Amino acid sequence: MRQGAAASVALLIAFLAAWEWGPGLLGIPSFIVPPLSMVADEAVRMWHVSGLAFHTGITAIEVLAGFVIGSLLGAFIGYLLGMSPVAEIALSPYILALQIAPKVAFAPLFIMWMGFTVYPKILVAILIVFFPVMINVLTAVRTVDPDLVNLARAFKASRAQIFWKIEFPASLPPLFAGLRIGSTLAVVGVVVGELVGGNLGLGYLLSFGEGQANTPMVFVAIVMLTVVGAIAYLLVILIERRVLHYLPKRIQTGF
Repeated sequence: MRQGAAASVALLIAFLAAWEWGPGLLGIPSFIVPPLSMVADEAVRMWHVSGLAFHTGITAIEVLAGFVIGSLLGAFIGYLLGMSPVAEIALSPYILALQIAPKVAFAPLFIMWMGFTVYPKILVAILIVFFPVMINVLTAVRTVDPDLVNLARAFKASRAQIFWKIEFPASLPPLFAGLRIGSTLAVVGVVVGELVGGNLGLGYLLSFGEGQANTPMVFVAIVMLTVVGAIAYLLVILIERRVLHYLPKRIQTGF
């Protein structure tokens, strides 16, 4: 464990060093790949002048809202379809059609409906988060050992008891796997919405920096988006460790 952490820190240091001195050694102009020190200076300027903290907070709130709502909807529909074959047959074609449709295409439509507010960004994030969570839950419920279910029925267990005692616990590891994926996809959904339209959030700063040909500003926005996504991912892992504490540690904490 310590060796892995040490290797990870060493790789980070090597990456930062390559970022700082690599472009200069390779003759890459700073307006294409700015060195780390230039990006850090731009981050300080944006913090004081461009409201970097405020825009980061807006994006983080949108990511959290889209992730939570999308995960709840995905889990609910996944359990519903897994427990009811009739519902799965009836709803699956429409859910599949919604998944096949490009999510980016919905962002302009949501903005036309709701204006340049936070709601279109949250809706795009919900759409992107929904499907991986739903699929993981549906697959988990569908693959529960039928012998366990038959045994519970032999003991006169109700449908609700079978769900809470057998199906729901069995679905938790796949559910958290879907939540891990969703936590990163929520950032993608929010950024898509902010890029399409709006004057708030890191996506707006990204678009503004691109319009001004300010490469360090674009890098700062990308780094902050990465930080937001990493925090969301780590929060899911922390919750997973508390909920799935009974699993072997290697399985529970693996990436």
